[in-house]
Amino acid sequence: MDPPPSLAPPVPQYLHFERPPVAEHIGSITLENAQRAEARAKYYDYGVLSIELELPFECDWDSLVMQSSRLNGETELENRALDLLRATLARVRPALVKPYETWLREDYHIIHLQEVVQANGKALSASELVASHAPKIAQVVRAESLFLSDAERLEVLQSSISYSQKDLLVVGWTGALVYGSLEAAAPTMQLLEYANTQLLEFRYYDGLLTTVLGSVYRFLENKGGLLTAWRLSREAARVNTIRLDVMELTERVDNAIKFLSDMFYARLYGLIAAKVGVPDYRRLVDQKLRTAGELYRFMVDQFNQSRSFVLELTVVIILIIEIVFLFRGVK
Repeated sequence: MDPPPSLAPPVPQYLHFERPPVAEHIGSITLENAQRAEARAKYYDYGVLSIELELPFECDWDSLVMQSSRLNGETELENRALDLLRATLARVRPALVKPYETWLREDYHIIHLQEVVQANGKALSASELVASHAPKIAQVVRAESLFLSDAERLEVLQSSISYSQKDLLVVGWTGALVYGSLEAAAPTMQLLEYANTQLLEFRYYDGLLTTVLGSVYRFLENKGGLLTAWRLSREAARVNTIRLDVMELTERVDNAIKFLSDMFYARLYGLIAAKVGVPDYRRLVDQKLRTAGELYRFMVDQFNQSRSFVLELTVVIILIIEIVFLFRGVK
């Protein structure tokens, strides 16, 4: 039976984390323009710390466009978030396992509109919102103060999805607009955050594998003779250990969330992930994992050949010594 048009999307119980992130309120900050932002931290077990800054607002569309553009290009918010990140990591460091020494960062802006009211006091539906404010929506998602071309506006609005007449998501590479009640928007914003944590992890694994493969290529180019060939075993073991670690972690990231009994959120996540670039980095990581596996097998083969050569050479030397002693009459 189809749900009635007014039904809000299912609530977050349709999203199941294998190991839910640990969340805590970490205080509030006051910006230079006197705006106050509440701060929360979320700890994901695959190595991501998310700092959320919430800035409440009530304004018209022109002010919203200018504010989203300003906040996206302003360094103050990013710097304050980075300060909170350092302080939070320093506080929880004893609980971390193998913390990263260097960090990657993904900044993402979500504009959540709970209600947009017409002059007659009636709240706009999702389709009415797009029909009446499409240019402004495109500007907000792109964090752009200038009017976008028709082609660019259409490209932005193609990445939109609704479950009912009362909710909407328009997702972009660096930001998204979510329309609907807080209850309806909660799982959507959760998926936006999760996709960005995935992107962050795959970016890290891509950089790590690039560094590892580069060091292997330099090692193989070093013509050090028999001793270099003998060290292949240790280098091959190192490459394979890193490869298996990355495979385990990528599997953990892939399986961190499950969609239970509701395909809308699976489609929603697919749209979000594709837009922010998760599949692209996932493919890069997979390609480099395959390359690392091929290099591992090559190095093992080279080591085995070198070991066989050494063993055969040893046998030949022993035979020569025995023949020499035999001709000298030594038993």
